[in-house]
Amino acid sequence: MTMKTADKTKVNFEFHAPEAKDVLLAGNFTEWEHTPIRLKRQKNGTWKTAVPLDHGTYEYRFLVDGHWENDPRCDGHVSNPFGDQNCVCTV
Repeated sequence: MTMKTADKTKVNFEFHAPEAKDVLLAGNFTEWEHTPIRLKRQKNGTWKTAVPLDHGTYEYRFLVDGHWENDPRCDGHVSNPFGDQNCVCTV
């Protein structure tokens, strides 16, 4: 779900991981691991955040307790240099 605010669009990211202690969002819009965004845990075990993004195409993944995970709700993927896949979000 996205919401437009000024020149940016607020994009909601969520990951269901009830057992996780920490979930981070990392992508080319956070310089990957340099400035990841911490998600907030909800009572039902889903972790959420909303990120204002300019129009464009972005690659991202979740870092769940130190392990890379893809967004199961994302349909678009591209190969990354580590032999895995990154999720793709177009705003």
